[in-house]
Amino acid sequence: MPEAEARAADFALMKEAVREAGAIAMRFYRTDHKQWSKAHDNTPVTEADIEVNDLLHARLAVARPDYGWLSEETEDDSSRLTQRLVWVVDPIDGTRAFAKGHPHFVISVALVENGRPVLAVLFNPATDEFFEAEAGKGARLNGRPIRTGDRGGIAGCRMIAFAPMFKHPAWPEPWPEMEISDRNSVAYRIALVASGEADATLALNGKSDWDLAAADLILHEAGGRMTAHDGTPFFYNRASTRHPSLLAAGPALYEALFEKVGRLKLPPRA
Repeated sequence: MPEAEARAADFALMKEAVREAGAIAMRFYRTDHKQWSKAHDNTPVTEADIEVNDLLHARLAVARPDYGWLSEETEDDSSRLTQRLVWVVDPIDGTRAFAKGHPHFVISVALVENGRPVLAVLFNPATDEFFEAEAGKGARLNGRPIRTGDRGGIAGCRMIAFAPMFKHPAWPEPWPEMEISDRNSVAYRIALVASGEADATLALNGKSDWDLAAADLILHEAGGRMTAHDGTPFFYNRASTRHPSLLAAGPALYEALFEKVGRLKLPPRA
């Protein structure tokens, strides 16, 4: 099959699978479903995360047995490192919000080729927001093209982040006043920046491939910029799936924020 046809078939498969996954998530949303903490890092997981993961694996990995698979809810298999194409999945990004009945979560799926996402879907079934992107072909929300905002200054910007971070005494200069909100889902934060609903998001703690890969492509295709806080670009499907931080915004605001945080030295990761 020609590459363009294969890519189109993969994209159609992704979108259909993610829609199905959204329906599963909504069966559990705001119900008395099972939830527990993972033994290795004490992060929350629900039965919805597992069922969505199982559905996506059945629809995607089984349909494309020669593609790698990396998911937050599947034990990592290093065989993915030998694959040119890899599904990178977070069944429910924003599990804490989902478990509390808050509509700030997404199902996140990216197809990564040689370290970078080439197809991406983020779906928030609680708000019916379906974000999608194909490399070189723009980003869309519910079928409509989206673009990041054009704000250039930090003061007054709509920032999605952990508000106390900006009041930390270690900052050499105070931050200007911003309109700060938070969302538990990292991918959803980035998608809101891509659509212009927010201007930027910043996180100075570690993130994983499945938090970032799909949102990365959607933001870039919407005209934005996204790196670690120090400007390091993101590459996925490496031996380590962890990244130290996140800075995402429209181009002009990215530069202003990078001037403020780019030289920051974070504590070594454990």
